[in-house]
Amino acid sequence: MIEVKEMSATNLADNPVIAQMSMFGHEQLLFCNDNATGLKAIIAVHNTVLGPALGGTRMWMYNNEMEALNDVLRLSRGMTYKNSISGLNLGGGKAVIIGDSKTMKSEALFRRFGKFVNSLAGKYITAEDVGINPQDMSWVNMETEHVAGLPGRSGDPSPVTAYGTYMGMKACAKEQFGSDSLAGKTVAVQGVGHVGEYLVKHLTEENANVVITDINQEALARISKEYGATVVGLDEIYDVDMDIYAPCALGATVNDATLERLKCSIIAGAANNQLADENIHGEIVRQKGIIYAPDYALNAGGVINCYSEVKGLSSEWAMSKAEEIYSTISNIVKRSSSENTPTFAIANKMAEERIQSIGKVKLPM
Repeated sequence: MIEVKEMSATNLADNPVIAQMSMFGHEQLLFCNDNATGLKAIIAVHNTVLGPALGGTRMWMYNNEMEALNDVLRLSRGMTYKNSISGLNLGGGKAVIIGDSKTMKSEALFRRFGKFVNSLAGKYITAEDVGINPQDMSWVNMETEHVAGLPGRSGDPSPVTAYGTYMGMKACAKEQFGSDSLAGKTVAVQGVGHVGEYLVKHLTEENANVVITDINQEALARISKEYGATVVGLDEIYDVDMDIYAPCALGATVNDATLERLKCSIIAGAANNQLADENIHGEIVRQKGIIYAPDYALNAGGVINCYSEVKGLSSEWAMSKAEEIYSTISNIVKRSSSENTPTFAIANKMAEERIQSIGKVKLPM
């Protein structure tokens, strides 16, 4: 006979997973395992005060389960903040599938994952993220309706993300230079994938001087020819004499080494996790007099696009909502100045304030 011991309150408090959930304020974690398909996944629901938790699924070959757990907890909390500060009636969630996205994908695996998503009964809505493509989400959709960003629905989110980034950049320019015109300003765009290219288009249409870099030499040549942008090497981008640095590829490019080289007054790009260490580099940027547009507030066009699909709203609505990123970034920068606090901390505070405010509305009578 197997003895099953009851977990006491003390035992639960000592559980590292429960402790991490408590530290970040998560509502729910769902660990998903299916030997038949090889599925190993974690779904994290951080906060549903504003609405169902929306956030993409990431497929990555993590070194171990704890690394995957840390990532999904961090990412889902970030989605809560992104959705809140964007004024969306959505909470924050995220999912990670542990595995090699190049060799381990199958219809069966994603359909099994879809069943796990469906078991949450709409509390979590999934979408694409790193390592996931539209076909994968179509398989998930065979087992659950709680999927966004499907082919033929809201469409490519890149134009919305780029437009929101562009509008937020203009808001930074207004605060830093006294005018939101980018004509004549030099903008260094690091990464010219889908979002980066659309951003370059907006900038050149306003007669900004655009400098670009990317690992994709073919894309660089094409975009340089089409928009007249100047091409520099991957490492040379940090030494450009620029007004605005726009990281649109890798994260953590604002760090100890680059901050000694960057010649800019504004950092505003579409990449995630741009500050290598928020507390350290967010404060250094502030002390240097550089305006940093918090990434999750600036690049929220993607989630706005997903929200438009979930609610059955038009693409015109999504672009109009992305335009509001201008006022969001403006408010963050103004509060940062008046409170002598880094912009990332102000953005977090504003997101939390909205959640607390709406939470009062939802209290039972």
